[in-house]
Amino acid sequence: MSESEPRQIQGRSEGRRESLLAEFLPGSLTLPPSFVATSPIVREILGRDIAECSSEPDDETHATPESDDESEHPSTQAIEPKLAFHPNGVAYGCGFSTVPLQGLDRPVPNPREVEESLQAELSLLRDNDIIPSKSSHSWTRRDSLPGRVYRHVFSTKTRDHEEPDFSGAAAETTPLLPDDSSIDELPTPPPNEIHERWEEAVATHSVKTSWQRETKTLVQYSAPLIATFLLHYSVTIGSVLTVGRLGMVELAAVNLATMTASITCYVPVQGLATCLDTLCAQAYGSGHKHLVGLQAQRMTWLLWILMVPIAFLWWFSEPILRVLVPGEETAALAALYLRVLIIGMPGVAAFESGKRFVQSQGLFHATTYTLLIGAPLSFLQNWFFVFKLGWHFAGAATAMAVTQNLLPILLILYVRFFEGSQCWNGFSKKAFRNWGPMIKLALPGMIMIEAQFSVLEILTIAAGQFGTAQLAAQSVLITITSTSFNIPFPLAIATSTRVANLIGANLSDAARTTAKVAIVAACTVGLFNLTIFATLRRVLPQVFTDDEEVIDVVSRVILVCALMQIFDALAAVSHGILRGVGRQAIGGYANLFSYYLVALPISLSTAFPLGWELAGLWFGVTIGLAVVSGLELLYLYHSDWDQAAAQAEARMRSEDTGNIEPKFTNA
Repeated sequence: MSESEPRQIQGRSEGRRESLLAEFLPGSLTLPPSFVATSPIVREILGRDIAECSSEPDDETHATPESDDESEHPSTQAIEPKLAFHPNGVAYGCGFSTVPLQGLDRPVPNPREVEESLQAELSLLRDNDIIPSKSSHSWTRRDSLPGRVYRHVFSTKTRDHEEPDFSGAAAETTPLLPDDSSIDELPTPPPNEIHERWEEAVATHSVKTSWQRETKTLVQYSAPLIATFLLHYSVTIGSVLTVGRLGMVELAAVNLATMTASITCYVPVQGLATCLDTLCAQAYGSGHKHLVGLQAQRMTWLLWILMVPIAFLWWFSEPILRVLVPGEETAALAALYLRVLIIGMPGVAAFESGKRFVQSQGLFHATTYTLLIGAPLSFLQNWFFVFKLGWHFAGAATAMAVTQNLLPILLILYVRFFEGSQCWNGFSKKAFRNWGPMIKLALPGMIMIEAQFSVLEILTIAAGQFGTAQLAAQSVLITITSTSFNIPFPLAIATSTRVANLIGANLSDAARTTAKVAIVAACTVGLFNLTIFATLRRVLPQVFTDDEEVIDVVSRVILVCALMQIFDALAAVSHGILRGVGRQAIGGYANLFSYYLVALPISLSTAFPLGWELAGLWFGVTIGLAVVSGLELLYLYHSDWDQAAAQAEARMRSEDTGNIEPKFTNA
């Protein structure tokens, strides 16, 4: 980056921050702004809704709610968030990976994220001794062995990891306050002072980070997401665990039914609902809180209407499934499972919309609390319907359907009695208008996700050609690998968040450090999963089934899945880094290339002509993940991070944010 660029940054108009979010915020306005520069489709949707609402007397009171936010969060309204926001295209509490499409806006920050940003800035300022720490921890500054261990292994302070300076001369990075170990507690500066000190430090390139700080940050970001994702997927695990005790045929049928339900309903529903990540967040950030509920209502009605033909397909799915898999009993049970799941369709749509409704307000814990109640209840329902009432296979489907309807009810109760109801203005006829632009915005997300997950359905159908035991084993393997994926995927989300914010703050060196830490963490997670899979290769399938034939198949194929864990984690995290630098399209195209032109051909070739059967299917997936992770890591290795930060700054000064993208050159 040239020397002139810092001067340009420093000389920007009042209050404009070096943040990816700042490109959507006029410099003269504080959060939440009354106007947000969005993409044309989003402007059209929100503009129509605002015009309709302002023309009706009953909505006039909601037209300018900015003052409410200012009174509720007086200490944070003057601070624009830089180091804490959530990337678009991620619905927390969902086990599916989405690929955000370029051109969609990043969500407007809410007061909770503004506070997180302030704390992140404060942490880095303290690490660089620009603002003194709360406590001195004088014992760590001694030359004793515990002190040296703490400094080099645990301390997040940057100067603890630098070579000592014995010149005695003051340098640019010299602490502004003396190192007085007698000070136990120092007051935290007010937000405006933190903001000013941060701007000065960034302009003079005084902010650095350490791998200890980035490790701590990634753990803080990803740990709650891992818990939430595992809770959400445990609903599926409970169903597979229960059905596995009924027999091999039932286990095969639940896999076929679940994958069919995912590819025809769950994945498209999630893909369409991703547009709410933008619409609800923009509505909330622009101060029109009642439009958050309106957007969620509109999407819910749309999804319910689309589910009518899907329900018709599920009800008459048995003839289709019999063509796809050879076992008639397996196809009949899978069709029965799908017919019962029709009852849970409304809950699936409502929960997807409800998650976006609360998350746009920064209430990410609402989904977690909902799952803390709903997930254990799903296990109880499986036991009650399957074994206590003796409904057997149909009981497992009933438990799943009941849980799907229970989760949105629990979320509604949370909003009603705890927080989030400020964005709900009741049911409205306006939810049945203005559907065209919303569908146009939602379709790309659905197509991208559907393209990715169609491969899994193809492989499931292929596994059914090898017999019931292989299809049942496929059910166990998919459940185990999907569970393990819920560790690196939240790590990828945390990485994309941190990298995007550091790049937007013109801290390219810090972003590069975060990327290195994330890649090492991905390898660590992958090796951990590999070890678990390899050492417990016969124990894990025994958790799901008592059938020895299925256990034998799983114990052989799981060794291939164990190797896959490393590439699975690397692919997830490398794609998260690409999202952070604004090149998510590279990852999307790499995924589609590896799925359809590498993984699928290799899987079918090794499974059928070479006779590897199920092991061949997973071998192809492993090679595909190795290719996509290699391509993405190679792209990142040859990327110019300084140029990415410069382009982020250029986008903030451009009125047309869609025409300027980060440029990467060979290092």
